[in-house]
Amino acid sequence: MNEQMVDAVLFDYGGVIAEEGFVEGLTAIAARNGLERDFFLERAFDLIYTTGYLTGRADEAVFWRAIRDDTGITGADSELTEEIMARFVLRPWVLELVRDLRSMKATVGILSDQTNWLDELDRRDNFFRHFDKVFNSYHLGLSKRDDVVFDEVRRLGVAPERICFIDDSEGNCRRARERGLRVILYHTGGEMLDELARYFPGLDPSKYAVG
Repeated sequence: MNEQMVDAVLFDYGGVIAEEGFVEGLTAIAARNGLERDFFLERAFDLIYTTGYLTGRADEAVFWRAIRDDTGITGADSELTEEIMARFVLRPWVLELVRDLRSMKATVGILSDQTNWLDELDRRDNFFRHFDKVFNSYHLGLSKRDDVVFDEVRRLGVAPERICFIDDSEGNCRRARERGLRVILYHTGGEMLDELARYFPGLDPSKYAVG
C-alpha cells in the first residue's frame, strides 16, 4: 500500500458535507435584529459551548434564552432554529465522493460539532446512511474545542495516522493534527478533492460537479 494512503476519512458536516447553515443562519438573525454580524457570531459560538448545548448538557431552549439575555434578539425558538436549519443544504457531490471512497474500501464517517439538530437534519435529508460512523459532539459530550475528542475516532478501529480528517476550521485541523490525524483544511471543494486524491490514487477529482 502506498505510504501516503489512508484507511478512513472523517468529514465535518457544516461547511464540508453541507453548506454552513449555522454561520449563515446567525448572520440572518443578526441582520434582522440590527446587530453587528461578527459580534453576534462570536457571542453565539461562545454561548453554544458555555451553556452546554453543544455537548448535550443543556437543551435548545437554554441556548436561545442565553442568547436573548446576552444580545437582546427577539423571535420564538422555533423561528430562530429554522433560520439555521434551512441553510444547511447538502452538497450532492460530497455524498457521491463518500460512496466512491467506500467503494475503495475506506471507512467513512462524520465528526461534527453539532447538537440534536444533526439528528433532525438526518431525519429531513437521510444522509447518515451514507456513512459508517457518526461522531456528534452532542452525544459524545465533547466538542472539537476539546482536543481529546479526536481520540474518540479510535472507535473506527483505525490508527490515527491512517485517518484523514476534513474540516473548514483551522483550529479543529490543528488539534486533530496534534492528536496524530492527517488533515485537510477545507477551502474549496476542488482543492479538497485534489488533496484527498494524494491519499487515494484511484480518485478522479474531475468527475465531481463541485458547485
